Amino acid sequence: MDKIFPDARSALADIVKDGMTLMAGGFGLCGIPQILIDALRDSGVKDLTVISNNAGVDGAGLGLLLETRQIKKMVSSYVGENKLFEQLFLSGELELEFNPQGTLAERIRAGGAGIPAFFTKTGVGTVIAEGKELRDFDGATYVMERALVADVALVHAWKGDAEGNLVYRKTARNFNPMMASAGKVTVAQVEHLVPVGEIDPDAIHTPGIFVQRIIHAPNIVKLIEKRTTRPRAAA
Repeated sequence: MDKIFPDARSALADIVKDGMTLMAGGFGLCGIPQILIDALRDSGVKDLTVISNNAGVDGAGLGLLLETRQIKKMVSSYVGENKLFEQLFLSGELELEFNPQGTLAERIRAGGAGIPAFFTKTGVGTVIAEGKELRDFDGATYVMERALVADVALVHAWKGDAEGNLVYRKTARNFNPMMASAGKVTVAQVEHLVPVGEIDPDAIHTPGIFVQRIIHAPNIVKLIEKRTTRPRAAA
């Protein structure tokens, strides 16, 4: 099966639809599938439930889909860098399911591993645990969290081959690996597309069996969420 598509539009054309649940990798603006997000915006699909650590920033990442009102609900951990997100949530235009960050990561990992639920101490005694099953283990109380899966997962990889084997680079290896395994269909944008066999099997982060579609994205503009500088030392 040929997994390589000529562009993001064709890779998404027959798999995205209104009302679907979608995962988008990345943390802040690091490791986000920006080209696939752009194509998703251009597709016009709406009423999306999006599972992502955050919703990008104003004007970039998933923030673009907030501008077009294509997202109905976010399942997230951190949303503090997006003013539009705040406005939409407070006005009731956007639903939000908040998760502790580690819990969100584990819910996604569990979904990819076929584990329907797990118990964690995180959130016990807070609003996070309201309406959820509690159970005691070894004298401590835990809350049950359900796994997360998505109709489509969009991920970004530094290197990949035609079989869909993926390698992520440094901090871009954040939510991408677990999301790649938790999507019913996973689409990866890859910076460096190499021949099959060129990647050391021991270096592969996501095996190709989890990836159904690939686009080559060699010239990605990598945005910096917050640029911090200091004055140069005097010569």
